[in-house]
Amino acid sequence: MSLKIQETFDEKSNELILSPIGEIDIYTSEQFKKTLLDNISKVKDRIIVDCESLEFIDSTGLGALVSVLKDSQENNKEIVLRKVKPNIKKLLFLTKLDEVFKIED
Repeated sequence: MSLKIQETFDEKSNELILSPIGEIDIYTSEQFKKTLLDNISKVKDRIIVDCESLEFIDSTGLGALVSVLKDSQENNKEIVLRKVKPNIKKLLFLTKLDEVFKIED
């Protein structure tokens, strides 16, 4: 499956909402990472990753998230995962990334 990333900027809250649609895996993780990195400088405080339409993420996708998290912290920005499906939430829990990322329902 492929990955499409929808970008929405909420001017009221000054938040960028990135909505990955599909799968973040070995074939699409670089695209996902590049999109996040390209947008870090465009937001004031935080980037929301809306995971409602994210069907699957593998270890390369998790690696991309961790890499971008480090970069965002260096720039005093926050990455928030929102609407995370149970299968992905379980993976975040097993890898202890639920302790690293802010997760909102």
